[in-house]
Amino acid sequence: MSENELGAFLRSRREALSPSAVGLPTGSRRRTPGLRRGELATLAGVSVEYLARLEQGRDRRPSAQVIAALADALRLSMADRIQLRRIAKAADNAPCLVIEPPTTVVRREVRMVLDRLEPTPAVVLNRLTDVLACTDGYTQLMRPFGLFDGARPNLTRYVLTDPRAREAYADWAAIADARVAGLQFGVNGADPHVAALAEELAGAAGDAFTTRACRASGMVAPTEIEVLRHPDVGELRLRFESLGLADSVADDQRLLVYLPEDEETSGRLDRLVRTGPRSVPGAGTAATGSIDSRPASSIGPRAAVSTRNRVASQRTSSP
Repeated sequence: MSENELGAFLRSRREALSPSAVGLPTGSRRRTPGLRRGELATLAGVSVEYLARLEQGRDRRPSAQVIAALADALRLSMADRIQLRRIAKAADNAPCLVIEPPTTVVRREVRMVLDRLEPTPAVVLNRLTDVLACTDGYTQLMRPFGLFDGARPNLTRYVLTDPRAREAYADWAAIADARVAGLQFGVNGADPHVAALAEELAGAAGDAFTTRACRASGMVAPTEIEVLRHPDVGELRLRFESLGLADSVADDQRLLVYLPEDEETSGRLDRLVRTGPRSVPGAGTAATGSIDSRPASSIGPRAAVSTRNRVASQRTSSP
């Protein structure tokens, strides 16, 4: 790392940003195509003197608010924002952490919890919002929309890149805001694995992702209610609880449990569980039960036990 990596990074991004990209006239007397230091300072809401100290390495401890303001003013990509935070932490002599890839392993005890939650829709996610395991109730809820069509189901990727998500969520824009905001600030904003997913989404989703990524620092907390337009049972108003899981702090695994917000939704969920879902056009048609599209580590005793429980229930209730 260079002696003044923070200053070099800020200066290089400033010089690479065209004045026209931020609504400033280009003029004919500019010595470089990029922004002047004073222009960037004005856009970021800091003094020219302070920005000069940062670029020259005389001040290496900018606040998180200043970093966010500079990132917005420089129109940084998601990957560059993460890199800027990492460089700022290093310049402040903060300990450099090695961030492990997100795990796909779900503990046996967590699968047992999912078993006990049946048929309530519930799902285990890691910090990238990969679907690691879920109840059959969640499978029945989301399979018709195509969430499980791919080999590696991911909620953020699905919401932003699958056109069926816009039909599924009545409040799609708010859901997309929440997914991007959660991705932006996972693991202190310095996670290379988050950055890799962000770059993928920037290419696949375009403005739907990049516009939200650039303003994620100012997003409000996500709503606790999601409204789904289910093709089999109609509108479902679902309140969710997000629960952190023990022994998974480093990977930020969490359990999302969806509960009916009103009696009408409760009745519709019961009907969905009894009859099973049909697929909307373009969605996968695999049978419900175990989720074949999940990573192998998340498919185990839970799915088999759940299936046996349903079969036993059907035999008991048969005349």
